[in-house]
Amino acid sequence: MQRILALAAAGLAALTLYALALADEPVVIKFSHVVAENTPKGQMANKFKELVEEKTGGAVVVEVYPNSQLFGDDKVLEAMLLGDVHMAAPALSKFSRYTDVLALYDLPFLFEDMDAVDRFQQSEQGQAMLSSVSKKGLIGLGYLHNGMKQLSSSKPLRVPEDAKGLKFRIMSSEVLEAQFEAIDAAPLKKPFSEVFTLLQTRAIDGQENSWSNIYSKKFFEVQPYITESNHGLLDYMVVTSKELWMGLSDEQRAQIKEALDESLAFGNEVAAQKAIEDKQKIAESGRSEIIELTPAQRAQWVEVMRPVWKQFEMEIGPELIEAAYQANEG
Repeated sequence: MQRILALAAAGLAALTLYALALADEPVVIKFSHVVAENTPKGQMANKFKELVEEKTGGAVVVEVYPNSQLFGDDKVLEAMLLGDVHMAAPALSKFSRYTDVLALYDLPFLFEDMDAVDRFQQSEQGQAMLSSVSKKGLIGLGYLHNGMKQLSSSKPLRVPEDAKGLKFRIMSSEVLEAQFEAIDAAPLKKPFSEVFTLLQTRAIDGQENSWSNIYSKKFFEVQPYITESNHGLLDYMVVTSKELWMGLSDEQRAQIKEALDESLAFGNEVAAQKAIEDKQKIAESGRSEIIELTPAQRAQWVEVMRPVWKQFEMEIGPELIEAAYQANEG
């Protein structure tokens, strides 16, 4: 009997030591994204890893997986709800299955520049939109900029008629679909990781993206023309699951949020600078001609695409659209 009790005691002690060892193991956060590490999102994610590990003293460790190594943006939110990944920063267009209101950011020619975007996102209405996915088990933690979108194509685009019949890759978004249908083009929903090959093989004629994505993914090498349209916004929302977030201590949540806020400010500075630098690098490469629209030409694009707002007004909310538009006035 004594031997049995001794063995039981030894076993209990071993289990206790094992539990203590587990308790000392760091919390691991897998952060998945689809772009290169030299992009605003890539640099933000790496800065976030650095700051989290610094602020938590290594109690929380962030593993960053760039370039769709784990998941593409079309699958990452589903994977997050299953616990296979813990944080991501999908483009705002990718949340269409989870909420209608974020489709606002896809509306063409809504924001005149990134200053207007900032003003709206930091407003009460803009911050409230972060919570729009909470009923689906997700928590929006903040916005990250990439920049205004430009149109690249296999032929020069100066007026809307030039795009008629062309095939453009889009993210999975009904608004973006309607935007290209408004100019009689054919929108095709394809993963970001496939865009270069699709352009190179001429399976599609063009795409829309920010300067940093066009440069980092070398789209300019297989697209002879880029129209500086600034017609849309490419921004991201950093998101996590309720399950992960509520499983952290109050102190850990505060430390992670502080690290994220600092990382987002850093990433947004990178985005602003890269928009200028990467456009210049593309121009200097001579691989792609950058077309600057005249005011009259730009007005034609606005006139043709603006009715898309009305098409989605009831889903997004007319008051929200108006508040976003008013942010242009500073």
